[in-house]
Amino acid sequence: MQLVSKTASAKTHFVIVDAVGVTQTKKTDSRPLERKPTVPLKDLLGAVTMGVVEEDLYVSLANRLIRLNKEITEKEREKIEFLSKGKGLGQMSAELLNAFDFDKIEDEAQLELRKIPQTEITPAIEEQIRAKAQEKLANIASSTFNGELNEYIVTVRNLHDQKIDTVNIDTVVRSGFNSFTQEKAKETIKSFTEYLEQHKDEIMALSIFYNQPYRRRELTLQMAQDLLEKIKQDKPLLAPSYVWDAYCAVASTSSKTVASTGSATRSAMPEPVEGRADTKRSSNKIPKKPISELTALVSLVRHACGIDKTLAAFDSVIDKNFNAWLFRQHTGNRNRFTQEQIDWLRMIKDHIVSSYHLDLDDLDYTPFDAQGGRGKMYQLFGNEMEQIINELNEVLVA
Repeated sequence: MQLVSKTASAKTHFVIVDAVGVTQTKKTDSRPLERKPTVPLKDLLGAVTMGVVEEDLYVSLANRLIRLNKEITEKEREKIEFLSKGKGLGQMSAELLNAFDFDKIEDEAQLELRKIPQTEITPAIEEQIRAKAQEKLANIASSTFNGELNEYIVTVRNLHDQKIDTVNIDTVVRSGFNSFTQEKAKETIKSFTEYLEQHKDEIMALSIFYNQPYRRRELTLQMAQDLLEKIKQDKPLLAPSYVWDAYCAVASTSSKTVASTGSATRSAMPEPVEGRADTKRSSNKIPKKPISELTALVSLVRHACGIDKTLAAFDSVIDKNFNAWLFRQHTGNRNRFTQEQIDWLRMIKDHIVSSYHLDLDDLDYTPFDAQGGRGKMYQLFGNEMEQIINELNEVLVA
């Protein structure tokens, strides 16, 4: 299905119709899990969190979580387990169902009844213990949920929702290549910049770029991934690839305008991007496509906060900074590094392109381990090893 339709998602439920032998045996309905189809997921989560104990409520929420568990990504699964202190959606669903499962309640009650002498057990005491057993199971299920977890579950559910409109039939109004208009592209860029400004004090990666530029060398892959995940949750239409295309659309249109209005206008045109020239006469350029979505995001943030005056792929910026740094090391009367040392420096540069930062421990993993790891680098650079790593972490992302 996904080969021909990129938006196709995993099936969440199915219906089995078995008509064999319908007249020969008595038929019964199995317990339906969805008891409150008209109640939003947010309200179900809120009610359970506030301590409302009701079978239809618990069962319906369990059903929603079971279905969502089939659709979430590994990254979303990890975030949910972090917010729930180690519980996945499957375990949460099981605990919700256990709160009204007669067998589970009876098992829990029997553990308490065994502590009471048989002669002292009365029907009233049995009923009381069973009620406490159910209350205990309900508390276990509800105690998992909290405001931050609930909000994230609702956000993830909205991201994976596939709404099917069977009433309003689509009609083709225009066919052709779908591209940005100037207005749409500029609006996308404006929305992206405003989003970064609004969250620059609460997201670590943005805080470093905007408020603590001296810490840019500390930017990690995890920080960049957290920022990307946050944007996808809050503003799916501001995905880095989409914003990058908006910049390309602005640059492309500006280039065409420059080429048609002559050199006098060219000198006054801004240069929002950097990359391959669109025309020989143009001063505006179309930015080279980044190697990954994360790289695109870092490039966009650097441009938005003023570090890079023109938008350029982060890997290109690092290549440029590395070559400039290496040139400075070799100026004067001597070459500072041998060819073998330069090969190691290039490996470090490539690692920073993909991971944004290099720690000493990274030398024990791919690709450094295949070349001798930390010991080999120390053999090549001696006591300068840590100084060079710190210098490259700072210089390459400057």
